[in-house]
Amino acid sequence: MGEQSRADRHTPQPAETGGDPSTSRVTGGRRRFSRFTMLGPGFVAAVAYLDPGNFATNITAGATYGYLLVWVIVGANLMAMLIQYLAARIGVLTGRTLPELIAEHSSNPVRLGYWLQAQVVAIATDLAEVVGGALALQVLTGMPLLLGAAITICASMVILMLQGERRQRQFERVIIAMVLIIAGGILWDLLAAQPSLSGTLSGLTPRFTGADSLVLAAGMLGATVMPHAIYLHSALVRDRFGRVMDEASVNNLLRATRLDIVLSMLVAGAVNLAMVLLAAGALRGSAGTDTLTGAHSALLAGLGPGAAAAFAVSLLMAGLASTTVGSYSGSVILNGLLRVNASPLIARLITAVPALIVLACGVDATRALVLSQVVLSFGIPLVLIPLVGLSAREGIAGRSLPLSVRILTWICVTLIVALNVALLIATFRG
Repeated sequence: MGEQSRADRHTPQPAETGGDPSTSRVTGGRRRFSRFTMLGPGFVAAVAYLDPGNFATNITAGATYGYLLVWVIVGANLMAMLIQYLAARIGVLTGRTLPELIAEHSSNPVRLGYWLQAQVVAIATDLAEVVGGALALQVLTGMPLLLGAAITICASMVILMLQGERRQRQFERVIIAMVLIIAGGILWDLLAAQPSLSGTLSGLTPRFTGADSLVLAAGMLGATVMPHAIYLHSALVRDRFGRVMDEASVNNLLRATRLDIVLSMLVAGAVNLAMVLLAAGALRGSAGTDTLTGAHSALLAGLGPGAAAAFAVSLLMAGLASTTVGSYSGSVILNGLLRVNASPLIARLITAVPALIVLACGVDATRALVLSQVVLSFGIPLVLIPLVGLSAREGIAGRSLPLSVRILTWICVTLIVALNVALLIATFRG
């Protein structure tokens, strides 16, 4: 991901003092970023790749088709690395979020319309994440879904209170700890399931077995590439580091950002792969694995109470972490496109109320998850296309995007959009 810089992109100025001062220092007007102290924003964004929607699609894929769709997880993770890098890169180079840039280059009607669809996508995202947390609490404690949803929302609001200019690292550490708990629970179950190594390797060959496997592959991809993570990543680097003007410091930060994204997406990808392998090794042919509660019951019957509890705790952490990060993203969308200054707690309330209403109306939890994924499928092209377009414009980013990266990115975007269209068609056809 080489960069072609324009020497006169900025008049050198002292860097702004946003973010955590412990992660950088100023020497002769140049901010130096350690590649390892910079780690954090990528892991927060990666939470979107470990939400309850991922649990649902990955478990269903492994239980239904065994190792057939292993390659989809690997491919989706590689595409996600590229997309998240572009999202973070544009924040580093401009000091502004992606929603802010979209607003700056749109007319007022377009900007407001764009906010409306982005807000609907944020609500759908939060619905899936709140439902996932509620389901986890239900299988762990037996509490009703509506009460579990309310507790999930309240817990996420407490975590959101850590988010702020002077406490960004604390917020990141809490989210990273939750990611490690998710990974630990799934790894525990994976070791108990003992999947086949030869089956795993055979699953790296791209192939389908009928239209249903294609639809499921599209669902897995749709659950992996999440709009709110793309909107958010530019804000994460800005909130941590402020505006970096010095050319050498920008290059340093871009290198550190690449490392952060590669490591975080490797962790997220490994956990998603482990879910597929877990289901392929222990749940193949089990009834009811197309729902999260059914998957928990199958694990309880097949691997015992320890494995079932580990799965439920991982699902709970996924719901809490992803809905917290989703609210953070909601505030980025709201502030950037409407040009206001709303806190993540305000965005939390905006997306929480519809989720509670849906559950209070008695909508089946699994159906709510499916419907949320359909809405997300509409939102993915509407964030990917402006992301790539703005990233490639030297007048905006200050650096041109290499031709090879542009071609690769458009191939990924075309593939993602095509599979999401296939998912929409299949869903509406029943």
